[in-house]
Amino acid sequence: MSALGLLAVVFGLLILRQNVILTVAMATAFVHVAMAKKSAVEFLIQDMWFAVDREVLLSIPMFLLSGAVMTRGAIATRLIDIMTVLTKPIPGGLGLSCILSCAAFAAISGSSVVTMLAVGTIMYPALIKAGYDKSLALGAIASAGTLGIIIPPSIPLLLYGITTETSVPKLFLAGFGPGLLLTLVMGGWMYWNNRSRSTEPWNGAEIANAFKRGIWALMMPVILLGGIYTGIFTPTESAVVAMVYALLVESLIHREMKPRDYVEVTVDTVKMLGAILPLLAIASSLNNILDLEGIPKQMVASLISTFGSGWLMMLGINALLLIVGCLMDTFSAILLFAPLLLPLATASGWDPIHFGIIMIVNLEIGYLTPPVGLNIIIASIAFKVSFGEMVKAVIPFIVLMVLALAVIVAWPGLSLYLTR
Repeated sequence: MSALGLLAVVFGLLILRQNVILTVAMATAFVHVAMAKKSAVEFLIQDMWFAVDREVLLSIPMFLLSGAVMTRGAIATRLIDIMTVLTKPIPGGLGLSCILSCAAFAAISGSSVVTMLAVGTIMYPALIKAGYDKSLALGAIASAGTLGIIIPPSIPLLLYGITTETSVPKLFLAGFGPGLLLTLVMGGWMYWNNRSRSTEPWNGAEIANAFKRGIWALMMPVILLGGIYTGIFTPTESAVVAMVYALLVESLIHREMKPRDYVEVTVDTVKMLGAILPLLAIASSLNNILDLEGIPKQMVASLISTFGSGWLMMLGINALLLIVGCLMDTFSAILLFAPLLLPLATASGWDPIHFGIIMIVNLEIGYLTPPVGLNIIIASIAFKVSFGEMVKAVIPFIVLMVLALAVIVAWPGLSLYLTR
């Protein structure tokens, strides 16, 4: 009953649209006071200090800052140019280029919103000018932007690994297969809807020029992922490499950023970090006391007796995560629900790495679902369209992503093959 009380507190505050930090703090205080046998609210401060006193957390601001620099600078533009010249002979090539550009930029930014804005601000006007359907263009940009949280290196995957003490390199490896599947599904939809469009032949000189201008952008994911998987540097150190690389390329080679741009991206990063770290600290205290009191084990026993099978359990968890994605941002959802749901999944026979991918894909869909669909909210502002128009535009892509999620759940090998 105490666990049900905790869930009632959390969902009650969410329904009342309270601040997420307040929601997590109240949930933690409820556990300390009403559920723990030998605890007190004072322990919350102690746990918060231990939560943020970890070296691995340094990677989050570094990835955020490198993504902001690449968006403001020329790296994103040059990646898009490469994808555009390569897809010219394919019907609807510009639309396909939008999807592929998001996938490529996701491999260096780690963020959904950063990916969507970096590609969308360039591709949306180009798609409209080329005569593409406005709703399809909006839906493609908002949906393909979500690839930023599943294609490695991914900040949400990193946060899941930190929160649940799961191997981050293995999570990154596990993201490749599902990321490729989602890219193919979205790209296939763009091709199908534009299959009657005229095409242009490849131009060797144009391709060579695009690769020449974009070679430094293309090298970034090679350096980052190659360094991680060869053991040259850790995922934490890769974030610093990403930041330094982005700053050097934009400052010394591309030279398109002005001094005030560096100040602005730093301030924006600090603001975003200020929203993440308090949540991480409070949620860590919640995780600690729940584990100490054996609450996850009680939930496992209760739900296993209710559902009886691993598949039914996973169906229930997926339904819950889709609802959570409608109500909470991804960072908050991971910090609050990953430590609670992972024991349920593992007790039902699901691999922790596979479950991490399943959770992130569910929350990826949440970026497109109201009322807290971050991508559709920001896209409606950035592209000056109504919220309702954005919701309508992403509906076909939500259906496609749910179907892809079913494949990811039913086919563990898609996520786990590279981790073996």
